[in-house]
Amino acid sequence: MTPDSSALPLAGLRVLEFTHMVMGPTCGMILADLGAEVIKIEPPGGDKTRRLPGLGIGFFRSFNRNKKSVVLDITTEAGRQTAAELIGTCDVVLENFRPGLMQELGLDYATLSARHPGLIYVSHKGFLPGPYEKRLALDEVVQMMGGLSYMTGPVGRPLRAGTSVNDIMGGMFGAIGVLAALRERERTGRGQEVQSALFENCVFLSSQHMQQYLMTGEAPPPMPSRVSAWSVYDVFTLAGGEQLFIGAVSDKQFATLCRVLDCPALTQRPEYADNAARVAVRPQLLAELGAILVDHRLDELAPRLEAAGIPYAPIARPEQLVDDPHLRQSGGLAPMVTDDGGTTDVVLLPLTLGGRRPGVRMPLPRVGEHSEEILSALKAAAT
Repeated sequence: MTPDSSALPLAGLRVLEFTHMVMGPTCGMILADLGAEVIKIEPPGGDKTRRLPGLGIGFFRSFNRNKKSVVLDITTEAGRQTAAELIGTCDVVLENFRPGLMQELGLDYATLSARHPGLIYVSHKGFLPGPYEKRLALDEVVQMMGGLSYMTGPVGRPLRAGTSVNDIMGGMFGAIGVLAALRERERTGRGQEVQSALFENCVFLSSQHMQQYLMTGEAPPPMPSRVSAWSVYDVFTLAGGEQLFIGAVSDKQFATLCRVLDCPALTQRPEYADNAARVAVRPQLLAELGAILVDHRLDELAPRLEAAGIPYAPIARPEQLVDDPHLRQSGGLAPMVTDDGGTTDVVLLPLTLGGRRPGVRMPLPRVGEHSEEILSALKAAAT
């Protein structure tokens, strides 16, 4: 772990986080990884996300590193008063509760900014202001509403993406909003409310397909039924049932692929003369390549494709990424002490700053681990 945050870009920034699940915690984690002091407010007994089963079991460990934990019951007058006092020491507040809840508690932006005009306040919601704004949303809800599930599954079978793409990206956009608001505050001295929303995030993901329709007047088909722009851009089954994606997106790459597969005669066929011609007979070409590739082994073919500069990808499962050599050697995975005293590997932010990966600076906080530290300092400052 790297405990010193003084060299990180957000060192000195103080953030108070009222969040749970994925979207808000992702925003807080990004700011924390970049050096901010992020104080996570948890209810008595701790954030319920800590105890989710099944597919949610990894949420808390994945999105709450580099934070401090303080327990406050903001459903009580005393808890709200302490929270309001703590907010007065912070630059940024994050929340992702149901619409209207923070207003009911008197912890909304309008109330707080009257006392703290420099405050930056980030609300993570299902929808931005408009006809849907009071609806509750989940990642799956907006994937269905925002075109993503339709484009992912085959015709008649909308399929959600296999991870919480909108929750995670919604947190990213919240963090981007914080950075923009900080820059503006440098000029004006005033903070502002930032809003990030799941639905609008998902529509942004679908924007290329919307633009395709606006340009052509034709409804874009789901990805499994798409008309590919490239003739060789598919998953093939190799010897032993192993699968490999191969993409040859130019005439030069097609010729190179045929050379690697020892079938140069395909490049001489008139119907395969160029990419447009090959796309017109794509099912035939894929069948021919499939019959050739079924005799190739992945461990033998992959290095040859790499040496030839052909885009390829084995179909990796999440558990295989734990030992991915690139992630290991590039520092993309880092050890973190967990709240139960164990150790786990976590995925770091997918960026470098001056050649460094922002890393893990502190153990995952236990419930209320920093309550005394933070609240005693608050009391001392008030006296």
